[in-house]
Amino acid sequence: MTASTERASPLQEWSARFETLSGAGGFSLREIPFATQLNLRGNPDHSSFSRNVGALLGCELPTTANTWSASPDCTVLWLGPDEWLVVAREGRNESLVEDLRLALKGLHHAITDVSANRTMIELAGADARVVLAKGCPLDLHRSAFAPPQCAQSLVAKSQVILQGVDDEPTFRLFVRLSFAAYLAEWLMDAAGECIAARTIDRDQVATRLA
Repeated sequence: MTASTERASPLQEWSARFETLSGAGGFSLREIPFATQLNLRGNPDHSSFSRNVGALLGCELPTTANTWSASPDCTVLWLGPDEWLVVAREGRNESLVEDLRLALKGLHHAITDVSANRTMIELAGADARVVLAKGCPLDLHRSAFAPPQCAQSLVAKSQVILQGVDDEPTFRLFVRLSFAAYLAEWLMDAAGECIAARTIDRDQVATRLA
């Protein structure tokens, strides 16, 4: 008999808790596991490097600090003057590495598959900024942090890559696997505080109008 193994994400057991808490309104919380994540390094001032990467991925290589670009197939986040995180759907690791190496043949570059390093937690909804502001030192007001911005920062003392996805607002937090459960617990606790505060406010209004 051959033993079978089933891949499990670090937050696989959290889906029901996410759904229950999200149903309370104001935001939603979910894990996006197993995405292809490649660390790409190279010289963006070399026209062939930027052009070849952009042509392959279908979007311009972001060169403005703390921004991202995207195509229907992938997202590219700026991490540093010569460093990016390329994110694509699950299972594209090997093919995308091979395609990038072929596109950048003869050019100075480095490609590292870091898919097993982080998972993604997506937080969305009207209270998303309030929840994150409880533990993130960044100014998350929409006038200061809005798409297509991203940043490497801390949330509840956990190192994350924070991506502002859309104006709902939706945020994605790329967090190391070993910190995923801790961060999920913290996010749920912070979200619970927002729900409780909103409920108290509604009750106070109802009392005044009674």
